Amino acid sequence: MTRRLALGLLLGGVPRTWRQPWSRAKEVADLAFYADLARKAEAAKFDTLFLADTVATSERSPQPGLEPVTLLSALAAVTDHIGLIGSVSTSFTEPFNLARQIASLDQISGGRAGWNLVTSAWGGENFGIALPPHDERYAIATEYVQLVTALWESWDPGAIVADHDRNLFVDPARVHRVDWNSERFQVRGPLNVPRSPQGRPIIAQAGSSEAGKTLGAGYADLVFTTGLTELEPSRALYADLKQRAVAAGRRPESVKILPGVAPVIGSTDEEAHRIWSDSHEHFDFTASRASLAQQFGGVDFAGLDPDAPVPVERLPAEETVEGRRSRYGVLLHLIRTGQLRTVRDVVLYHASAAGHWFPIGSVERIADLLQERFEGGTADGFNFLGFFQDYPNGLEALTEHLVPELRRRGLVRTDYEHPTLRGNLGLTLS
Repeated sequence: MTRRLALGLLLGGVPRTWRQPWSRAKEVADLAFYADLARKAEAAKFDTLFLADTVATSERSPQPGLEPVTLLSALAAVTDHIGLIGSVSTSFTEPFNLARQIASLDQISGGRAGWNLVTSAWGGENFGIALPPHDERYAIATEYVQLVTALWESWDPGAIVADHDRNLFVDPARVHRVDWNSERFQVRGPLNVPRSPQGRPIIAQAGSSEAGKTLGAGYADLVFTTGLTELEPSRALYADLKQRAVAAGRRPESVKILPGVAPVIGSTDEEAHRIWSDSHEHFDFTASRASLAQQFGGVDFAGLDPDAPVPVERLPAEETVEGRRSRYGVLLHLIRTGQLRTVRDVVLYHASAAGHWFPIGSVERIADLLQERFEGGTADGFNFLGFFQDYPNGLEALTEHLVPELRRRGLVRTDYEHPTLRGNLGLTLS
């Protein structure tokens, strides 16, 4: 089978240009808004919608949005082919509940559901719990995903027999008890949702720290990585994840690696740079600068001169950061190598791409760069971040211009070929 780019579209969050008259930010809780985005992505033959989630909130920094599984269930009714992947935290949801929710979404959508496995760095106070350290959260998540998978597999295919002669609706020989007893979890199955139409819902995982890479390579179908700006580190990360998958007893092609990318697209390179510059209008620099403390291990940027050099000596070591460690590592690298020089550079980059790659250029230039990375051993596809909401017709630049150019080059599908997400991704159970 010809290798094709997998395309994901990441939704979630309020765009930084919400004050612009053309912005649809006020529709952040409106189903019609998300349905419109989903239909446009499906018309362009995107593989998946990734729904991000933010559970940490307070009266000082409220984060409006909708709960992912609820929203994706509604979107399942207005789409036919595109995959629906929701972020649900292992820190704040019981395994049986999560398994049941995602399995239900999978049934409702006809086999198009996925779970983006996240561990959550913040938000414990909202749930009345104390979050464990970074590596412990990933150790918990490893057992958690094993348990969820066991629950999903507790029903064999064809367990619903509806046998009139035997007065038997479900064949109990095809439904298996799960007894999970460990220090962390005491759960009894089986699940009360039948086997997935795609065998098992897709598991995605976002995280490129050492613990994150081990978890993703061992259990994920899709790994959403930080979109490193440089080619060689991206290639090394890709090779590392594939090697870890093999070490875990999996085939390298059983895990697809989708770096995040937030392209700024214009009809020409000059127009793209103008779009990038114009997107800074009405940007709340003060609020964004203050919010960096969470990502930078508590270092306060609020009182710093925007045009002053970044105080590198005050930044913590990567391995000491508890939240979004891999993204912090990318930012730290860009600062140390001089690619981000001033506080203003860091604030704008973090607000636009949050540690991901954001190439700027014409449709053809962006297509060239994506093709180079795809064919150069750095990616199996890309997850397009929400920067498309930061300029007029940003989504259309992706769906009506960039994707058709990639299709013209034979890099993406011309149509959906399978009824399930797993089938369209070319993934088998492993």
